[in-house]
Amino acid sequence: MDYEIKPEEILRYSRQLIIPEIGLQGQIKLKRSSLLIVGCGGLGSPIALYLASAGIGRIGLVDYDVVELSNLQRQPIYRNMDIGKSKVDIARERLLSINPEIQVDAYNQLFTSQNAEIIAEPYDIIIDGTDNIPTRYLINDLCVFSDKPYVYGAVYRFFGQLSVFHSSKGPCYRCLMPIPPSPESVPSCAVTGVVGFVPGIIGLLQTNEVIKIILGIGSSLIGKLLLVDALENTFKAIELNKDPNCHVCGSHPQVTKLIDYEQFCQTSIRDRDLVFEEKYMVTPAELKARIAQQQSVQIIDLRDPVELQIIKIPEAENVPFHQLTNTMKKWDKEQQIILICHVGFLSSIAQRIMTEAGFKDVKSLKGGLQGWGRDLDPSSIIY
Repeated sequence: MDYEIKPEEILRYSRQLIIPEIGLQGQIKLKRSSLLIVGCGGLGSPIALYLASAGIGRIGLVDYDVVELSNLQRQPIYRNMDIGKSKVDIARERLLSINPEIQVDAYNQLFTSQNAEIIAEPYDIIIDGTDNIPTRYLINDLCVFSDKPYVYGAVYRFFGQLSVFHSSKGPCYRCLMPIPPSPESVPSCAVTGVVGFVPGIIGLLQTNEVIKIILGIGSSLIGKLLLVDALENTFKAIELNKDPNCHVCGSHPQVTKLIDYEQFCQTSIRDRDLVFEEKYMVTPAELKARIAQQQSVQIIDLRDPVELQIIKIPEAENVPFHQLTNTMKKWDKEQQIILICHVGFLSSIAQRIMTEAGFKDVKSLKGGLQGWGRDLDPSSIIY
């Protein structure tokens, strides 16, 4: 690639060229840089848009998904006409329409232990735009082994957090999270929800970290975790320390190559790939038949009360998931119980919790209320 700044690029980047911390030499650094964005969703969308606009010379995009209607609330890179199309293909097209002076590579595939090293090899910085724990550990270990900065971000409802992990200069992600959290403690935004602008806030803060890394300016978030509360408008930085016993970046590492991260985290990269035993499931049709036959079964809706405003099964008792362990102490362990939630994720976890607590006949609604709507009532509200 020709790194000479063209006259039209001088005009394109003129507002940042006159900033002392950037200038012409800084713009050349940006043009010479390359970075990989893993995930083109709520975080990846604003990150990609602003880094392309800033003049990053080469941007790689990794995502395996297609655009869905529910994405448009928080993923500004896509439009209504893009529904059903490959995210990375649409994102690449959009970035080049904004800035044809850059190179954009699209990888329409899962980012896994089998392909991560090959995909990431040409890029200087890896940016986390994901919403799942296995991929975060994968990105971290990959960056430790290749000595690349890992720009991390995560969002939840009105909250977000971000950091920069670079093991040769500070702690890595495993120093912060040596043991993967349980799947129920970090469900995806499809389960918990997220306000559309929060990924925008966190994504732009990640973008800021990338620019500072490339230009060597400002104060980095290496060794810090920034917590953002958009509801209260607060920002809090927590100091992170390098763990000398870290299994990846410590003095005596135990993990020296990429592993099976889904197995390590005991969860799937994609919610729809989560596998639960059929014997613990009940289909929407079976549940509807039980209700019609007035069978003696206790139906528990584990969603937050606000979700009942969208769709509900009248026969179900609402017990939010976070209240389950206390509330279930009052229930008969011999009673037939069917658990329901939004997509079947929390109900399957709750089924396991209750079975381990001694309940004899507990099942989860397969596919949750999304499955109920798709299978039994196409006119019902699916969210």
